[in-house]
Amino acid sequence: MTAARCTEPGTRRVVLVGGHESGRGRALTGTEPRAAPGRELAALLDAPGPVTVVPMTLGRDPDLIRDAAQTLAWARRGRDRGELLLSAPLAEVSHLVSLLLSAARDNAVEGRAALIVAPASTVEADAELFRVARLVRDGARLVEVALLGGDPDLPAGLERCHRLGATSIAVLPASFVRPAIPAEAGVVDAGPLLGPAALSRLIRVRVSAAERLFELTGEDGITAGLTVHGHGHHHDHHHHAEGADHHGG
Repeated sequence: MTAARCTEPGTRRVVLVGGHESGRGRALTGTEPRAAPGRELAALLDAPGPVTVVPMTLGRDPDLIRDAAQTLAWARRGRDRGELLLSAPLAEVSHLVSLLLSAARDNAVEGRAALIVAPASTVEADAELFRVARLVRDGARLVEVALLGGDPDLPAGLERCHRLGATSIAVLPASFVRPAIPAEAGVVDAGPLLGPAALSRLIRVRVSAAERLFELTGEDGITAGLTVHGHGHHHDHHHHAEGADHHGG
């Protein structure tokens, strides 16, 4: 690996890497290229030039950070030091809770339940979603969870809300995957949690922070990302949830 390389702000290519919260990147929007960690990400890193990779997790997929770091560690061999950077994750669980609370409160009306929906994943990630739902109860009278491709699924979640006395239901996506909202009375689509403008701003914050970290300390984020272990434990450098607004911003 050669000497450290500094680049002019805004000259880096930005690549988004996604896991179960975004259908392995396929549900992400915007102009940046996106990929799953592994071969897809490696292919995007083949092109020369500086790149910052942003792990597009809302806090429920620490494996994504480690998997992206592994791909980057392989790709950086023979490259200038700092040519490839791994940013902090887009958000953490505390940020996700704040976004869901805000959305639940924005959609609060008498008798309305909040149904938090995300793709089914590992036992740990699914358990985390139920924990998140408990923390959102300040924003709605009734909060339930549904798992796309899991149990309870969306119809079962809606049915449970009705059984518990909800007269209407706000469906809150806790991921980048937008659930197909059934066309039935009283069911409201309350997503996305981050609108396009807010999402773009937050990505820019993460990219800028990664560049500053490298310029100040020489850390590229990749080695730290390799140390992420277990669900809910993130590397602790520069990953604050600053700069985000919910909805369209």
